[in-house]
Amino acid sequence: MYKPTIKITVKLFAAYQEAYGVPELVLEFPENTPVVAVRDRLIAEHPELSQWRDVTRFGINLIFVEPNTILQDGDEVVLIPPVSGG
Repeated sequence: MYKPTIKITVKLFAAYQEAYGVPELVLEFPENTPVVAVRDRLIAEHPELSQWRDVTRFGINLIFVEPNTILQDGDEVVLIPPVSGG
């Protein structure tokens, strides 16, 4: 059975960017996927990111959102781990 999917762009910062070596990813997810699933997928692909699981904040289209916010096709997602100042 066909499940509709959405395509999102994920902007990577700090540890996420270091893990992937690129500034952004384009990913597909099933419809009605919460933004927290993006983080979980990246951590599944790069387990060294798991230290950031509980402290990562989420943004969709430049607005901070709750982890259970549902993604829409074309959304731009940012995952923001803590950044050490200097």
